[in-house]
Formats: sequence, C-alpha cells, structure tokens
Amino acid sequence: MNEPQNPKILSREELHRRVSEWRKAGNRIALANGCFDILHVGHVRYLHAAHSIGAKLVVAINADGSVRSLKGEGRPVMPAEERAEILASLSDVDAVVIFPEKDVRALIREIRPDFHAKGTDYTEDNVPERNEVEACGGRVVIVGDPKNHSATEIIHALGKLGSRSS
Repeated sequence: MNEPQNPKILSREELHRRVSEWRKAGNRIALANGCFDILHVGHVRYLHAAHSIGAKLVVAINADGSVRSLKGEGRPVMPAEERAEILASLSDVDAVVIFPEKDVRALIREIRPDFHAKGTDYTEDNVPERNEVEACGGRVVIVGDPKNHSATEIIHALGKLGSRSS
C-alpha cells in the first residue's frame, strides 16, 4: 500500500500558490536545484546552507528525462518521485517540485525567488541562470561546503563493488 504523498511535494501550480502565501506572510524565497540522484552529505550541507539564508527553501529536482539527458543512460538510478520524497523529509526543505526542463530558468520566472542558491562548484559569475535570477529581482548565492562529494562517483564506486561480487 502506498503512503500518502508528502505535503511538501508540490505541482508547479501548487508551488506558485504556496510561494504567494509565504510572500504575503513576509517570507523570502530561496530556490535550490539539482538532480539529487543519490542523496549524499554534500547535498545535505548544500540544502542546510541554502535554508540558513533566512528564507523558505524550495528544492527543484530534475525529472527523470532531464537527468538522463544531463547525466547519460542509466541515470537516474532512483525515480523523481522517490528523490522528491527523500528531499521533502529533510527539515531544511520547505517545498519540493519536479521540473522537466534541463535548467530552472522557467521556474525562476514563475516563482521569482529572492535567492538562487547554488553549490560551490559554481561562482556567482558562472551560474547558468544568473541573468534570469537578476532579471526577476533576485540574487545568486553560493552555499555549502567544497564539492568533495558526487553522486556519479558514488554510483561508479558501487558498480565496481558489484562487479567484484560476481
């Protein structure tokens, strides 16, 4: 039997309504995004730092098709709905939305975040969505610890372990 969906996992329409409610209550909005194919400590630190900006944290995760186009065949290893459920269980995350596009530009235009939080593998100057964020009145913030963790590396390491046991 399937458990009820986490109330933090929202459709784009529901997210728009929630963001409007938060803004009316005086809250600022932060947006973080990624594939989050296998949740690791780097993700947790990134999301914690994004939440600590002092805003409601929306996490946008790539849909399965966009993960595949970004990361290649065999990815994602976990379907979007499960990745969303895991992220929604984190106390630092206020809302999760799944998006089909390769980047979050459309979502930025829709919710107009005050902050777009990106990990330390970026600089404020090379964030692909930077111009979109600034055009919507927001700013890019680099957060989290150094990029020493990678879902891709974890997947490759697990593959090597699996091939040893055959």
